[in-house]
Amino acid sequence: MTPALALAGVRRAFGGVRAVDGVELKVAPGTVHGLIGPNGSGKTTVINLVSGLLRPDQGGITVAGQSTDGLPAHRIAALGVARTFQNIRLFPELSARHNVLVGQHLRRHPSPVARLCGLPSARAEERQADAEADALLERVGLGGRAGEKARSLSYGEQRRVEIARALAARPRVLLLDEPTAGMNPSEVRAVAALIRQVATEGHAVLLVEHNVRLVMEVCDHLTVLNFGRVIADGAPVAVLKESEVISAYLGSGGA
Repeated sequence: MTPALALAGVRRAFGGVRAVDGVELKVAPGTVHGLIGPNGSGKTTVINLVSGLLRPDQGGITVAGQSTDGLPAHRIAALGVARTFQNIRLFPELSARHNVLVGQHLRRHPSPVARLCGLPSARAEERQADAEADALLERVGLGGRAGEKARSLSYGEQRRVEIARALAARPRVLLLDEPTAGMNPSEVRAVAALIRQVATEGHAVLLVEHNVRLVMEVCDHLTVLNFGRVIADGAPVAVLKESEVISAYLGSGGA
C-alpha cells in the first residue's frame, strides 16, 4: 500500500542547528502515527515541512506517492494535507461556523456572478456549506456554539474549532500539532475518540502530542525524535520501553 505520507532523509537546519536531521517515517492510510520527543526535538518543524510552511534542505516528502518538492503550501493542501497549529490560528472576530467554512475553500468553487446575483444555486450551496460546518462543530462537541465569535470561546474550545476547520478540507493526511493542549480531561477523551474515528474513516493522522496516555490510547505507530533525529520507531508499547526514549523523553519530564 502506498503511504499516505512519507518522509525520506529529510533535513532542515536553522543557521548551524539541524532542527530535523535525516528523518524517515511513513504514515499509512487509516492509521494514527504519533510523533513525540523532548522540547526542541524537531516535531513542529516536521509538521511545518510536511505542510509546506518550510522547505527541506535535503530529502523528500511524498503525499499519496506524489512528491511535494518545491510546492507552495496551498498546493500541498490541495493534495489533501490539512493541519492544526501549536499556537491557535483562528480568525477571532469570525464565528466558529465561519472559521470552519474557511477550511472548505479548496473544495468549493462558487460562481462570483451567481453569488452577486443571489441566484438559487448560490444560496443552496451556501446553505449546504453552513450545514457541513455545523455538522463538523457538532462532531467536535461545539454544536451549540456555531454562531459565537472565536475569541469568546475557551482555549480548549478554540482548539476544537481548529480541528473542525482542518476536517472541513476532507484531508487524506491530517496533521495535529498538540491538539489537546489546554483541554480538560473530558475534552481530551472526546478528542481521542474523534482522532480514532477519523483514522477508521481512512484518513492518515500524524499526531504531535505531549499527553503520553493519549498517545498510547490512539496511536498505531510511534516515532520518537531527539535533537532532530529519530531515536526510536515502532509500536507504542515497545517504543516507550526503550532506554534511550526513557532517558531522552520520559525521563526529562516533558515532550
